[in-house]
Amino acid sequence: MEEFIAGERAPRARSVIVLGLVTAAVFEWCTVLATQDKPVRAVSPWQGDPYDTAVSLTQFTVPVLAVLIALRLLLWRAAGQSDRAQQLIRAVAVLAAMVALTAGAEWAAVAVGAHRASWNWMTVLLIAALAVVSALTVLLAALLVRAFRSPPAEGWRYDWLGDLFLLAARVPGIRRCANRDCAAWVRLHAVSVFAALSALAGALEVSGMIIGEQWRDPVLISWAILVITAADLSCCLVGNAVAGFVARPARSPGQRAVERAVVGGTVAVLLALAFRDQIWGLFTRQPLNSAGSLAGLTLGAGAVVAAATAVVASRRPGHG
Repeated sequence: MEEFIAGERAPRARSVIVLGLVTAAVFEWCTVLATQDKPVRAVSPWQGDPYDTAVSLTQFTVPVLAVLIALRLLLWRAAGQSDRAQQLIRAVAVLAAMVALTAGAEWAAVAVGAHRASWNWMTVLLIAALAVVSALTVLLAALLVRAFRSPPAEGWRYDWLGDLFLLAARVPGIRRCANRDCAAWVRLHAVSVFAALSALAGALEVSGMIIGEQWRDPVLISWAILVITAADLSCCLVGNAVAGFVARPARSPGQRAVERAVVGGTVAVLLALAFRDQIWGLFTRQPLNSAGSLAGLTLGAGAVVAAATAVVASRRPGHG
């Protein structure tokens, strides 16, 4: 199998992966332009929610995943190419799904004419760029369907973590830490590592908002860090399940239920955030204009769905 992947499928798989990186690069350039350049953002159809929620989630996760994919390509010919090729294909599939989710939200904004009064010639260019991203994503999806394979019945022999330590072993100063004991510890505490990295990403992103948007409300800041951390952690859990970032030991039914609850609750939080005004309007005629109300609405929805997900998952211990 290893020889078959290396001989016949490797060039095709590598082409799909490279196209995924190109799609991610084009997507990120367009997204950063539409979100960080204030004159451009002011004429963007998807500048507000519910469309902006999808954009906010993927503008950071897509480039991080793309960088990890590019780094792993450096070890393309190392031992384990069969697992590496399929895991990279699966990671590109996750990347394509995130880009497609965002593009879908942006096309919805265009279709309903969101913020139509502010559109100008730059809006036309944004829509043209969106069309390019969409075309690349459709092409990528078609190639992924042909390249996607189920994981081996005996499980992955190699994972991203092993390749990361293989790369780290080549860097002076940190090669001492790149040993099997450290890798084994990470595999055993994968969720804790994912959570720590997600919290760091959340803190850094909110720090940028504090500086750029002049955030001062401690409730808003705490809520944003929590939501971004949960969103990034959920992306890690789902991505790991699909692409095999870390080959984890067997989990108990309780652990699986908790992880599913985190993902389910996070999805509910993001949906409640995206449609907060509509949901809030179902319960009160007052505008949603305080950080406390926003936190209560979104986190409350997340808590309810997380609890329900945990109950359902705990009744299906044989799955996942």
